[in-house]
Amino acid sequence: MFTGIIEEIGHMRRIHSGGQAMVLTIGAKKILEDVHLGDSIAVNGVCLTVISYDSDSFSVDVMPETYRKTNLRKLQSGTRVNLERAMAANGRFGGHIVQGHVDATATILSRIAEENAVVYRFAPENPHIFRYIIPGGSITIDGISLTVVDVTENDVSVSIIPHTLAQTVLHDKKAGDTVNIECDVLGKYMERLLKFGPSETSAHRNGETKKSKLTASFLADNGFM
Repeated sequence: MFTGIIEEIGHMRRIHSGGQAMVLTIGAKKILEDVHLGDSIAVNGVCLTVISYDSDSFSVDVMPETYRKTNLRKLQSGTRVNLERAMAANGRFGGHIVQGHVDATATILSRIAEENAVVYRFAPENPHIFRYIIPGGSITIDGISLTVVDVTENDVSVSIIPHTLAQTVLHDKKAGDTVNIECDVLGKYMERLLKFGPSETSAHRNGETKKSKLTASFLADNGFM
C-alpha cells in the first residue's frame, strides 16, 4: 500500500521491450536507501516489484496487462517518473489509501495557472471510472494523492500547489500528455457492498440467516450519500 506522497523523481535509464512486456531500469537515490529484492515501488502510480538493484538504480518487470492499462508503455530513455516506496507500518499517512492499481489513463486537456496554483483538467479514457470520482474526494494522478476540485460528465479537475508541482513529474506535463489515474478504493468497496447488500449474508442469529441493511437508501438517510 502507498499514500500518494511522492518521495523522489527517478530517471529512466534503460527500457528493454519484448512485445507488451518490459523491463525498466530506473535511476534513483533516496528510495534505494533500504531497498530489497521483491520490494514494491510505485512508478508513476503503478505498483511494481524490484527484481534487481545496485547503488544508483533498480529494475522492475512490466507485464502485458500493466503495459496495456498504464502510461508506462509511453516511457522513453531519460523520462522522469514519480517514485514512492510502499508505506512503512510506522510511517505518516500523509495522503490517502493508494494501491498502485491503475484504473485508467487520462489525457490532460488543459493546464491553467490560477494565482499560486495550477489547475489541471483531465479526460479519463474509460468513462466507467467517473462513478468513483466526487468533488472534494481523493484521486491519484501518476501516483500523486490529490483532491478533486470538480468533475463533470467528461472530465476531472485538480488544483496543485507549487511544492507538489516542483516535486513531481506533473511539472513536465502539458495538454495532450497521458497520466495514470487510480480512484479511491473506498468507493469501489462501497459499490460492491451495495451490489450484494440486499442478499442473504452468512451472519446467523438464532439459527436464521439475516439480510443486510446496507442499501443505497440506508446510506442516503444516514448522510453517507
